[in-house]
Amino acid sequence: MFPARSRATRDPGRPEPHPAPRPARPVRLRFDGWIAGLGTASGTRLVLGHWADSPFGPFSDVMLEHAGGHRLLLAPTRRTADFVARTYAFDEVCVVPVRVGVAGNRWTVVAGSLLDLTFTVGRRGALGILLGAVPGPVSARPFYATVTDPAARLLLGVRTRGTAGAGRHEWYGAHDLHPVTTASVRLGGRDLGPLTPVDPPVHVGFGSTPRSPCLVRVTTTVRATRSA
Repeated sequence: MFPARSRATRDPGRPEPHPAPRPARPVRLRFDGWIAGLGTASGTRLVLGHWADSPFGPFSDVMLEHAGGHRLLLAPTRRTADFVARTYAFDEVCVVPVRVGVAGNRWTVVAGSLLDLTFTVGRRGALGILLGAVPGPVSARPFYATVTDPAARLLLGVRTRGTAGAGRHEWYGAHDLHPVTTASVRLGGRDLGPLTPVDPPVHVGFGSTPRSPCLVRVTTTVRATRSA
């Protein structure tokens, strides 16, 4: 007979080995709504995100960059502020109620006592008609944003895909576009002056809005890890 194999005994002073943690699986988060970009004579440029459908429910946020480069985020909850601030880069983050009203072609945005914004949009042009002709399920897909990225860079000077903060990736699928024709902006009680192009771009991420002030119907897809 062969001798029985002895079972190894564990040293009680030695900790049990732990299995290596599994890498976090990436998830895709979709934000469906509108993005408006506009400039002011003061040099401050603004980007409004108005999301009818998102992983956080409906919400709106405003990104601003002053002429000197200071970047400010206005978001309605700590949760949305943390997510946006990890995706983009800001020098200051303020959690304030952000309320958006739409009546015909007139949009109003009030962010606490900090921001009062009113703007009007015009009729869609040729590009807006072209974007609207693409079926929504197609233009919402990241593949569509990847394919249209070269044309967006050439025609509008913007990118529709790229990397973001916290190891995230983003895709912007545009469905419609209207020009912003007038705007009135007061920040902290100060009038920022009449509407101007978004120039220079808003430097909070890999892309900005088109140079010409506009309102874009968009589906944004963010790929992130569950821990990001």
